[in-house]
Amino acid sequence: MCDNTIPTAGRPKAIGLLVLCLAVSGCAPDEFPLKAENEALKKQVSRQESLLTSLQDGNKVMQQQIDLLNQELRDAKQATESAKASTARLSELLDDQLAQAKRMNAEIQRTAAAQAAQNVKIDDKGAQFDTLSRPLGTVAKVVEEALSRNGYQLKVGIKTEQKAVYITDRKISNPASLEVAGFRNQYLISLQALPANVTKLGVKAEFEKVAQGGRILSVSAEETADIERRLIGEIGKALEAPGKT
Repeated sequence: MCDNTIPTAGRPKAIGLLVLCLAVSGCAPDEFPLKAENEALKKQVSRQESLLTSLQDGNKVMQQQIDLLNQELRDAKQATESAKASTARLSELLDDQLAQAKRMNAEIQRTAAAQAAQNVKIDDKGAQFDTLSRPLGTVAKVVEEALSRNGYQLKVGIKTEQKAVYITDRKISNPASLEVAGFRNQYLISLQALPANVTKLGVKAEFEKVAQGGRILSVSAEETADIERRLIGEIGKALEAPGKT
């Protein structure tokens, strides 16, 4: 350390020596702290710059991942919408095919019924006939109701827009209005549509009397005709009921 105690007479020379001593020894009290602080600040700035660079790089990677996810979401949405549209088209096509199949099935049934009606050979010799002022559909419904009401089961039932044919099972019964106990009967009924909503009705009965032990008795033509007229009368009466058009 430099000695600052100098005699008064030698002060000018001492001052010179002091300046020289300071210059040679480098005794600058503030220079070292400033350099150290400056170096520390430089290192801190460098670390901050490195951290900022890392954050920027991380943000770029994050943004790339976000863009990729957004693209995948857009692709998934488009695929879903495309699948929905495809499903809707397939559903419409299926509905059209089902409707077409139903139409074809109905047409096939109508054609088959018409052909069957044409091919059925009806032996209506000896049958009783009547002409009814009602359309064929109405008469056919009443015929079916009358047969069911009197306990007759249908063996054959064919109905088209122009014709209808019904053949019942043979049975023994005691209906209230058509037969009496111990009689066995089977009906063949034909309907023919005529102009002006008129229907021709034909009824033929295979009527038999059954004696004890199952012996078949002879039946006159008049007795059979009476059974046929009974069914025709019941059908006509039902057609006159309110609501039958």
